[in-house]
Amino acid sequence: MHKKTYHIQIKGRVQGVGFRPFVYNLAKQFAIDGYVTNTKNGVEICATTSEEIANQFLKSILKDSPPVSEIKGHSIEEIPQELFTDFKIKPSTVSKTINIPLTPDFAFCKQCKTEISDSNNRRYNYPFTTCVHCGPRYAITTQFPFERANTSLTSFTMCATCEKEYKDPNDRRFHSQTNSCADCGIQLQLIDSKGKTVTVHQNQIIEKTATLILEGSIVAVKNTNGYVLCCDATNENVITRLRANKKRPNKPFAVLYSSIEKIREEYQPSVKETEVLTNTIAPIVILKNTDTTAIATHTIAPKMNQTGVMLPSSSLLFLLSKNVGRPMVCTSGNLHGSPIISDNETAQKSLHTIADYFVHHNLDIQFPQDDSVVKFHENTQHILRRSRGFAPNYMENNTLMESGTLAMGAHLKSTFTLVPNAHIYVSQYFGNLDNYDVVTRYKKMLDQQLQVFDCRPETILVDTHPAYQSSLLGAEITQQHKTETHKIQHHKAHFASVLGEHKLFDSEEKILGVVWDGTGYGDDDAIWGGEFFVFENSTIERVSHFEYYDWLANDKMAREPRISLLSLLCDENKEQIKDKFTSTEWTIYNKMLLSNNLKTSSVGRLFDAVASALGLCDSNTFEAEAAMLLEDCASTYSKSYYIDFLHNISYDTIPSKKIVEAVLKAYREGFCKERLAFSFIYTLAKSIVTLSRKHQVTIIACSGGVFQNTLLVSVLSKLCKNHKIVLKINRKLSANDENISFGQLMYFQHIINN
Repeated sequence: MHKKTYHIQIKGRVQGVGFRPFVYNLAKQFAIDGYVTNTKNGVEICATTSEEIANQFLKSILKDSPPVSEIKGHSIEEIPQELFTDFKIKPSTVSKTINIPLTPDFAFCKQCKTEISDSNNRRYNYPFTTCVHCGPRYAITTQFPFERANTSLTSFTMCATCEKEYKDPNDRRFHSQTNSCADCGIQLQLIDSKGKTVTVHQNQIIEKTATLILEGSIVAVKNTNGYVLCCDATNENVITRLRANKKRPNKPFAVLYSSIEKIREEYQPSVKETEVLTNTIAPIVILKNTDTTAIATHTIAPKMNQTGVMLPSSSLLFLLSKNVGRPMVCTSGNLHGSPIISDNETAQKSLHTIADYFVHHNLDIQFPQDDSVVKFHENTQHILRRSRGFAPNYMENNTLMESGTLAMGAHLKSTFTLVPNAHIYVSQYFGNLDNYDVVTRYKKMLDQQLQVFDCRPETILVDTHPAYQSSLLGAEITQQHKTETHKIQHHKAHFASVLGEHKLFDSEEKILGVVWDGTGYGDDDAIWGGEFFVFENSTIERVSHFEYYDWLANDKMAREPRISLLSLLCDENKEQIKDKFTSTEWTIYNKMLLSNNLKTSSVGRLFDAVASALGLCDSNTFEAEAAMLLEDCASTYSKSYYIDFLHNISYDTIPSKKIVEAVLKAYREGFCKERLAFSFIYTLAKSIVTLSRKHQVTIIACSGGVFQNTLLVSVLSKLCKNHKIVLKINRKLSANDENISFGQLMYFQHIINN
């Protein structure tokens, strides 16, 4: 056999996923000499063998790669022959510049679950058990390539047994960078709200914590992605106390179950919902309640017929839920409006008025993240919050962008998007930048990513709204680095995010962009939120919108749906809702209407108005509460007769006021609210099809927070199918403002730079 030497390059998500040990063992099977190593571009392999075996070797790598890896490119070329005596895993090449995806956190795997449940296994009940296929990655990364020395675990020295596992090619922890055990690994600490240590042995802390939860305590637990607040999901009193302590009166809590079997006892998850619940992301999945749902649903998700459920993402949460033996409320460990907390001292200081006890540990978290949230409707997945497990990669190669482009995103549901190399990195969700702590977290995470990539911003992209904190931060970076800045209108960025996701910028057909949300600064100084655009010949043109109506009382309008209803009613109908206001409020708001000049086309506020008209919600206690209640109400309507409130009405702009007044009139005449809620959503979906025909388009692209309404998307999908229209909606990203930073990047690349 004539031997040659081949250089093989594998690109994609190939670090921190067990790729090198996989290649090592495969090379041994093929009797290949050489080495495998992590580099700035992915995984590099040098193989001395015959041409035939080299090609078979590469084919096996691509076919049988580790389950959590994601190969996005590969190459093989012959190089000058090198002689090796065996095959080795070489230490990673250190480089300031890297050109690979950052490895996300992976949920607790089945094999580790088996180990920590086995009393004869050395990792029995060890709450930080991981392997090459699971455990924290992005959350503990300090720099790349992904090696133990470049993570928070560098301060933990492996014991002799762990070291032996790490070096043994036949062990499932061969080259597992997060390897540890009870003898050499991460330590727990149980402390009460006053800072006093609860004295129990290390291996009894979880059992003691479970007892405290069953006795009615609220416990802040430091998971590997940040703190979560846990309590008994069957105990209405403790959940009510958690709501009061956290100042969160109605916003739904997520519930943690110990196994998919336990979830099936109380819900009826579909095949796809089950797949996502048990996959490597393990997000929160919104499921419909059933007659067998035994948790305190009315306290966990007031007025809702659905619950966000999840499985343990870590061995720590698995052991805790197993010991509790009941479903647990498991919600982000933070103050109202603040980001998830990740360090022990801040947690103890900030959450001592919320939690009765704390379970701390001594592993530093570099990139804290909330749990991701998804919802299915008719087997289609909608991402409601993109964070742990999804962030920070957008897994598409993009060689067109120049490195150094930074998109700052929006103000609410903020994210940033960075292009430091040939990849796009869309950060995790941060929250509302009105909050100082959120701004601080946003800036810290941005600085850390720039440091990880050794990247200097060259081009800054911001929203056109001059007061958005993200735009102000962009201006600071521009001044600091003397960079180029581009302002991009909010709704055009939404539209561009869908066009970018679905690679529609090269389309030869016109595309109708439908962008509906709560607010966004419009080109005409109005508050947009119900927009129709046409994309054609690399330009985006606004072609229609919802009828303008008065924007009152600034942000108070977004908090009080009754104000939206008042704004949308004609004078003769206003008296019908006078009982929703005090006499003083009534006088003030009507005076505002007489002198107001600020207008809006917001569909988000239109949803609020209809929710108020149907008596569902007059005042939001959390963002989009009214819209969620309206969707929930409409989802319970199962009959086939409903109303198109714009039937036989011709329009160029959608007549917002006619819709609301028709809903209110029908409700006052005795029509059931469920039918009217569904009819409202049907009317909006029908209006999209009507305008698509008017503008002679057969491709529609939808974005904006309103399209997180899965019922609206479902109704629209059926209408589009009937009219042979292709419908595109955000899938890899959330439809809400989390996609704005990515949309800014797409707009810059394909519209400004074209």
